[in-house]
Amino acid sequence: MSANNPRRKFLLNSAQAVALASIGGLVWSAFLKESKANPLILRPPGALEEKEFLKHCIKCGLCVEACPFDTLKLASAGDGMPIGTPYFKPRDIPCEMCPDIPCVPICPTKALEPKLVQDENGLWEIRDAKMGVAIVDKEHCIAYWGIQCDACYRACPLIGEAIKLEVKRNDRTGKHSYLLPVVESEVCTGCGKCEKACVTDKASIIVLPREIASGSVGTNYIKGWETQDENRLKKAKTRNLPEILNPSKVQDYLNGGEI
Repeated sequence: MSANNPRRKFLLNSAQAVALASIGGLVWSAFLKESKANPLILRPPGALEEKEFLKHCIKCGLCVEACPFDTLKLASAGDGMPIGTPYFKPRDIPCEMCPDIPCVPICPTKALEPKLVQDENGLWEIRDAKMGVAIVDKEHCIAYWGIQCDACYRACPLIGEAIKLEVKRNDRTGKHSYLLPVVESEVCTGCGKCEKACVTDKASIIVLPREIASGSVGTNYIKGWETQDENRLKKAKTRNLPEILNPSKVQDYLNGGEI
């Protein structure tokens, strides 16, 4: 029996090692899934597009330390987002739109790119921040129920610009009007002060990442034939006109992404 003890010990240790390796693999797999689980993450001002941001961010936490309002947090295990990366939840603490944007210049890798929040003269311009865009849930926003509420409008730091109030006649009574919040997506910075101020139990105006909330027109159309909007078409691929005019391909052309 004693001669078999070393063998038994070896087999026992081997089994334990395999078990630990399996558990470790499951933990690592869960970690990787968590790190990619949440596409609805709001990043600090000046953040690069998400894939590039994750490549550049070294999880140093300097931007979090620089935030004077404790808006920014570092993701930890269980948050459902890449661990160690900065984010914020507007319903908890929105971005206060600091004029000097202290979280950006301290970033050592330009995961927060200064040029994205600077004007042509290199001066800080928080209005250029594109952290996200506010979306109104018209089904639950009480202003759309006919109850007068302009909390989000009043909370917006770009009042009258990023959120406007639209007056609409109440056809049911013929005597009253709706005062409806409408978000100008190109002006909205995604600071989330509107979401924080919303009076409903669960905010009826929420900030989403722009890549989630915004559509894409493609190169088929030009906005009101504006000269400035033609810049989108500079790198567009071209097709021969006879191909476009082919009746059998008209539907493909209208629904396609390029001309």
